[in-house]
Amino acid sequence: MDGVKTITRLPARAYVGLLLVGLFWALNWGLPGRRTSYLFFPQWLGYILVVDALVFRRSGTSLWLRSRRDFTLLFLVSAPAWWLFELVNHRTHNWQYLGGEHFGDLEYFLLASGSFSTVMPAVFETAELVASFTWVRRLANGPRLALTPGQRTGIWLAGLLMLFLVWRWPRACYPLVWLSVFLILDPINARLGRRNLLDTLRAGDWRPLVSLSLGALICGFFWELWNYWSYPKWIYHTPGAQFLHLFEMPLLGYGGYLPFAWELYALRNLVFPRGPAFRV
Repeated sequence: MDGVKTITRLPARAYVGLLLVGLFWALNWGLPGRRTSYLFFPQWLGYILVVDALVFRRSGTSLWLRSRRDFTLLFLVSAPAWWLFELVNHRTHNWQYLGGEHFGDLEYFLLASGSFSTVMPAVFETAELVASFTWVRRLANGPRLALTPGQRTGIWLAGLLMLFLVWRWPRACYPLVWLSVFLILDPINARLGRRNLLDTLRAGDWRPLVSLSLGALICGFFWELWNYWSYPKWIYHTPGAQFLHLFEMPLLGYGGYLPFAWELYALRNLVFPRGPAFRV
């Protein structure tokens, strides 16, 4: 069977998580009014607990098991990380929250921050679950991507250029935001001696990159699914890609989840360098 199972029974948090997902999914889609603002967090907390339990069952370790403190701090780091992308969206206007106008500024900030706090834990938990499969573990000895210091500087400059293009011509260049932050921050993390994807690729280890990419894509599917009948909810304005939707998201937009995971990884390692190591 794929993966190595060292645990035969799911821990109690799996059943707590399933209860949270089932209960708040039903309430979020079934209740009238502005329910999502209050129900998003517990529903995604349930998802995170379930996935953490599955990771533990498959690998014998998990973010929760290794450090409850670091597990909790991920929620605190996640919210300001996503606010960074909200700042960029004020320029690009790629997504819009229907129903957000019903809240005052402080209430909106607090409720949104609670929802945003689940992004990093969900992606990193799902990435660790992906990493537990045998086919991913075989990627530990892949092609080596050896970059000179000059090439790393070039990557950093390319990220700055992409961000400038997004800011200058947001309608045409908005897709670049989902790569620019990674290209800027990952070389900085490498320079500071912090965990980074460039070093893992230099060693020929493609497991973190693939696991993070698929982890974010899986989360993206559930984000879009659970958003579809929610209120408040988000909708998209993506010039040139407004066709073939899966839920509110255009199919082409799902590709942005792949580098988005790399950006989350780079942001976490920059602001939380002593945080939990990504296990593959």
